[in-house]
Amino acid sequence: MGRGAKSFGSPEQNELYTRAVAECGRMLDRLPAGYEADLDKRRDLRQDIHLQLWRSFGAFDGRCSLKTWTLRVAHNTAASYVVRERRRNAKLISFEEIERTLESVEQPRDIDRERALREVQQVILKLRPLDRQIIISYLEGMDAASIADITGLTPANIAMKIHRIKKILAHRIREEQSHA
Repeated sequence: MGRGAKSFGSPEQNELYTRAVAECGRMLDRLPAGYEADLDKRRDLRQDIHLQLWRSFGAFDGRCSLKTWTLRVAHNTAASYVVRERRRNAKLISFEEIERTLESVEQPRDIDRERALREVQQVILKLRPLDRQIIISYLEGMDAASIADITGLTPANIAMKIHRIKKILAHRIREEQSHA
């Protein structure tokens, strides 16, 4: 550190943050895309997630794993962001509304895989924050018990929600593949 530079936070807080970024950095980089479509806002959200994560390590007590803590803080920060944006913008929709929308939309026959993935991402962006948190965590390879630990729901409830979301997304993908 150069002369006159000031260190922020405790050494333990800084060490925990550094370890968390080393362990979960790729997930932290991908997470904002599940919550924000606009690239500039996504960068701001990513920065806010890192700030809140660093701040949170002042209160980390080790009752859960570093990864669980990191993802809990990241998802909670992103969910708070969605709530703030929702107040400014459009209403979020439920699973049932997404199912009805997907069933009623006619798909063009020339949709390619990239476009299908963008459309699935758009469906995910329309989910409520908790449902979005669940499916993004699942897509990152987390199991129901780990997601339950982050969200406070039961593993059975998480498994049921994952099943419903996967059913919606699979329906959409099958539709697009049948029209290709």
